[in-house]
Amino acid sequence: MNTKFAFVAACAVISLLGSPASAADEPGVSATEIKIGGIFPFSGPASPIGLVGKGVVAYVQSINDRGGINGRKINYIAMDDAYSPPKAVEQARKLVESDEVSFIFGQLGTPGNSATAKYLKAKGVPSIAIVSGSSKFTNVADYPLTTTGLVSYQTEGRIYAKFLDKTLPEAKYAILFQNDDLGKDYVSAFKSFLKAEFDTRVVTAAYEVTEPTVDSQVVNLKNSGAEALFIAGTPKFAAQAIRKAAETGWKPKIIINFPSGSIGGTLRPAGLENSVGVIVGTINKDPTDAKWNDDEGVRGYKAFFGKYLAGADFDNTSYLTGYMQGMILEQIVKQCGDDLSRKNILKQAKSLSRVVLPTAFPGIEVNTSESSNMIWSQMQLQRWSGSAWEPFGPILDASSE
Repeated sequence: MNTKFAFVAACAVISLLGSPASAADEPGVSATEIKIGGIFPFSGPASPIGLVGKGVVAYVQSINDRGGINGRKINYIAMDDAYSPPKAVEQARKLVESDEVSFIFGQLGTPGNSATAKYLKAKGVPSIAIVSGSSKFTNVADYPLTTTGLVSYQTEGRIYAKFLDKTLPEAKYAILFQNDDLGKDYVSAFKSFLKAEFDTRVVTAAYEVTEPTVDSQVVNLKNSGAEALFIAGTPKFAAQAIRKAAETGWKPKIIINFPSGSIGGTLRPAGLENSVGVIVGTINKDPTDAKWNDDEGVRGYKAFFGKYLAGADFDNTSYLTGYMQGMILEQIVKQCGDDLSRKNILKQAKSLSRVVLPTAFPGIEVNTSESSNMIWSQMQLQRWSGSAWEPFGPILDASSE
């Protein structure tokens, strides 16, 4: 998939090294547009979350229809890596060397981001708001040109571990995890929280993204006698696990990770009745819930969806994640003003202060700095009632782990 949109205005830019330069001297920047690249699993085993990319693409179109930012329009080139690391590298090279994008925005997937990070760093290309919560990407020293667009899996995992330890003390927990950096980070979070108790209180089962189902793993975890099941993966497999647990009569307290927290992408395929009681942490309001019908931010999202994503599944909040990503992109470009150098783009991406998105859950805001590259660091726990998500407890963040 190669989607391009236009972006218009003239603006003075400074090179990454800080010397004066014309727009033509900056990769991806001209008097009429700025080119930005994105890489998503539009196909392959993680295609349900590839819909985040379609949300970003749609939001960029809405920016351009409003005249762009500071007169320029955005030429956003979204590529498909099918959730394959080698393909992600191939697409990154094309975006940088052939399309000559200014920077990469919103690349989705821990495996793909892991595969492209070294290349992008060597080329001096910022990778902003990557859709991965892998804790390694929050290390600013190792990833100086990166900011992250998800709560780190370490923070999210520790929040869940603490919640289970409080609500099911002394119980055994089961973790079904994707056998890559995504899944392993969550397991590591439980280990860091439970410490010496981990080996006696937690049983784990891994799966590969190439496997057709996780049925056998779920059956084995059920047989362990665990009273809670945490699913650390992507929507397809989370849905399979919830459904299989119900089919076998297993009724553990089920927690899914944020990347799988979509009604349309996970709960409906699993069976809404099978999903009753499922818990997930979120950063956003649920636009499908009637309690937000009069909310200005949700009304704005519904109007946007009707215009730019007509015919798509409104219940799939992966589109909402993309919409919010698009708002972050818009904020960063606005803050850049007339300086669209890579250096300033990175600076502004790390200078987001108390930014409140209209669809973010009340009390959750965006803050980044030179020492903290995480766009999101707070979460609200919520439980599926059978017809809606019901928030409970306070907003949690890294300090409340």
